[in-house]
Amino acid sequence: MKLKNAILVYLVLIVLTSCSTKHYQKVDDGIIVDLEHPESNQTGKLYLGVLGENIVHVSATPEKEFPKDSSLIIVADTQSVPFTVNEEKNTVVLETAKLKVIVSIVDGTIQYKDKAGKTILAESEGGGRSFTPIEVEGTQGYTIRQIFESPEDESFYGLGQHQADEFNYKGKSEELFQYNTKVSVPFIVSNKNYGLLWDSYSLSRFGDSRPYGPLNSVFKLYDKKGAIGALTGTYTAPENGGMQIVRDEPTIFFEDIKSVKNLPKDFPLKNADVSYEGEIEASETGKFQFTLYYAGYIKLYLDNKLVVPERWRTAWNPNSYKFTMNMEKGKRVPLHIEWKPDGGVSYCGLRARKPQLAEEKDNQVWWSEMNKKLDYYFVYGESMDEIIKGYRTLTGKSQIMPKWVMGYWQSRERYKTQDEILTALKQFRERKFPIDNIVMDWSHWEEDQWGSHEFDKARFPDPKGMVDSIHAMNGKMMISIWPKFYSNTEHFKEFNDKGWMYQQALKDSIRDWVGTGHMGSFYDAYSAGARKLFWEQIYEHYYPLNIDAWWMDASEPNILDCTDMDYRKALQGPTALGPSTEYFNTYALMNAEAIYNGQRDVAPNKRVFLLTRSGFAGLQRYSTATWSGDIGTRWEDMKAQISAGLNFAVSGIPYWTMDIGGFCVEDRYVSAQLHYDQTGNENADYKEWRELNTRWHQFGAFAPLYRSHGQFPFREPWEIAPEGHPAYESILYYAHLRYKLMPYIYTLAGKTYFDDYTIMRPLVMDFPTDKKVENVSDQFMFGPSIMVCPVYRYGARDREVYLPKGSNWYDFYTGDMLQGGQEMTAEAPYGRLPLFIPEGAIIPVGPAIQYTDEKPAETITLYVYGGKDGNFTLYEDEGVNYNYEEGNYSNIPFVYNEAKGTLTIGQREGGFEGMLKNRNFKVVFVNKDNPKAFGDDAPGKTVDYTGEELTIELTDLGKG
Repeated sequence: MKLKNAILVYLVLIVLTSCSTKHYQKVDDGIIVDLEHPESNQTGKLYLGVLGENIVHVSATPEKEFPKDSSLIIVADTQSVPFTVNEEKNTVVLETAKLKVIVSIVDGTIQYKDKAGKTILAESEGGGRSFTPIEVEGTQGYTIRQIFESPEDESFYGLGQHQADEFNYKGKSEELFQYNTKVSVPFIVSNKNYGLLWDSYSLSRFGDSRPYGPLNSVFKLYDKKGAIGALTGTYTAPENGGMQIVRDEPTIFFEDIKSVKNLPKDFPLKNADVSYEGEIEASETGKFQFTLYYAGYIKLYLDNKLVVPERWRTAWNPNSYKFTMNMEKGKRVPLHIEWKPDGGVSYCGLRARKPQLAEEKDNQVWWSEMNKKLDYYFVYGESMDEIIKGYRTLTGKSQIMPKWVMGYWQSRERYKTQDEILTALKQFRERKFPIDNIVMDWSHWEEDQWGSHEFDKARFPDPKGMVDSIHAMNGKMMISIWPKFYSNTEHFKEFNDKGWMYQQALKDSIRDWVGTGHMGSFYDAYSAGARKLFWEQIYEHYYPLNIDAWWMDASEPNILDCTDMDYRKALQGPTALGPSTEYFNTYALMNAEAIYNGQRDVAPNKRVFLLTRSGFAGLQRYSTATWSGDIGTRWEDMKAQISAGLNFAVSGIPYWTMDIGGFCVEDRYVSAQLHYDQTGNENADYKEWRELNTRWHQFGAFAPLYRSHGQFPFREPWEIAPEGHPAYESILYYAHLRYKLMPYIYTLAGKTYFDDYTIMRPLVMDFPTDKKVENVSDQFMFGPSIMVCPVYRYGARDREVYLPKGSNWYDFYTGDMLQGGQEMTAEAPYGRLPLFIPEGAIIPVGPAIQYTDEKPAETITLYVYGGKDGNFTLYEDEGVNYNYEEGNYSNIPFVYNEAKGTLTIGQREGGFEGMLKNRNFKVVFVNKDNPKAFGDDAPGKTVDYTGEELTIELTDLGKG
């Protein structure tokens, strides 16, 4: 009996001891959880940091301790946010005022729930994490993967800006790296009320952790005669006497300067006809994923269907296109590719992936090549705006851009002389075509002096006088600056002497495409000293000219076009922080920091503006916008910019632009321009060129930044078409409209800072309960009050439009009310794109101006659209400085009451130097019974406003 009692006491003591053992350690900002029995290279330790009531930072490592490193993208200070921690069964539960985060102490699986207990997001069973050791250049790390469960009706948006014309990434995948035309930002927003920021700087993948493989690693191949082992490649050169080569192709992989050497030797590719034919046989049944890489003209047929209609891209800047195909095990499917290269060196490739791994299928998957540990940030929000606000809490506020940035920019590749750029701006002023900014692109230096930051005196005899002349014409000038330096320049030597210049390009004697070819490389932007020196060189050479803004080109960094991934890493490393494999994607962020911090140090109250060809999470804090790179001049390229811009906006960086008209030009358009110059006749290609540019301008006028740029043919509006031509008149109309909308647009710019607002908005942001908008990628809201529906098909004079539920809509051009929740065919004559206004909208419209600060908006027309209550707050400040950070700005609230039929113009709040204390508001009221088209002659009522509240009766306003 005594023995039994002793055993009982012993067991009780064990139970009590076990129950009193905590599986977590509480720290100031969260908890550290030690898992019970982790396997080798699996999660052993978890950290959950509370950065806000709705923000949680998760770190995981298989090591005994977390590595001591810091984030390049996170700037948020740890907030003192109350939270509680408890153990419940085999879990640790961390709670804030908005979240309940449950962690399994067995395998580390994390679930995120709202306070009502509804699951927002859950890691896959077992934690969904894997760590695979990797060592690069003596540095050890892990290749990491994280899987989250994803319900069937989930949608994902963000990931930066890509060119495959994909919008909702549910069930899709994207490889995240930087490339000309491709900007990767590892942040997604879900329609399930959360966002996820993946803190990795290496090559990453979303949606599928596997790379695409060569065809012969995925399928059995058969040539066009049925023999197993390869496709049939046929190369015909009509311009060389019909020369022809037929050969076996075990893969179609000619995608970089290394693999392209496997094309037939000494065969003249330019304008050749190339075909790849045969059959492919799958070893399993399911959905196979393909990626087609191309330069020149290409079509692809699969199973005797045209799967990829003709696409084109210039020879030096290939593009890729993704598609899927359901295939049956053992069934041979015909494959036929028609390729017409248009360069002496050209690229083509087709790679594929088998059906997705079972554990990844339909889930949210993140993969990165090299990290010290696994890091991500979970952001909960009841709206997409709230989620993006959380993202900017983590990565930094978006600055208010200088007001002139909201106007029109003109650029070309390139103004070759001082006289060319001044003459162009002078013509804008003489033609009364509004403009704020004209751009000096690359090669304004002497041919062999790239990186000298000095103008070629033969072509630009007086750079300071040139900039002064631009300012005298009430313009601004942005200049192109590259992180690239020829080895014979003094600036190169300054970097190189300190070990701040990447060496691989020099070791390999790489010469660029300029003249006879010159050697150089890029500086290491990961070194704080190098960033400081980069700014010092700019400050010494460019800054005294009073240049207004900085164009940071090739910031991927693009040291050499068309290289394979391994060689790209070799060219851009090792970095000051570690191997380029680990820091592959963040060069543009570090490069932007150099200029932003540099200018704010020397001119603390002059707004910085940067435009960069690449970007990453956090870019917005450096007053930086991104453009979509050297895109092609095709209708499919224009359409792809809509979804690209929308996903970039959801990625948390609000300022985005594109080369209106496209950068890389098809030869047929060049020939058409030359034919027109010689004959004055508009042939079929030139007619299409004009319509393409017209439609692109109509869309571009409603992008966050409105900018035209490209190669020959020139892009000044009168170069596209003469005055009186419908193309010119339409471009002029939308340029004037952009400027009249400046009070509205600049208010949106203010909201990006004060409210963490997003200017270019996919419909899912504003109509989240309407399931139909989750996949609408070709319409968007420009702010809260204008729905833009670009036209992107040649010859189209109407287009299908969806009017979201939750509002009725007004036709911008007629004022007619249309019922929400319907699909309709909207008229789209040559000169107009469909625009619609939701009920309750209030749009402030200023006077016609030629540049943003030409004159104060002493009279603002307020268009008020009835049908439901509405409000809008007009934001104003000094437009050029950072005084808004100190509270020097004003807000004037407008509130429309549908039941009372009144508009209240509220008391002005705040003030700033130069503010208009008295002004007029002309109120134009539009409702179902009182349609009015947008225009200068719309009838309304004008009231004097002195800053005090006043109310206007709208019931009978404007009738008759």
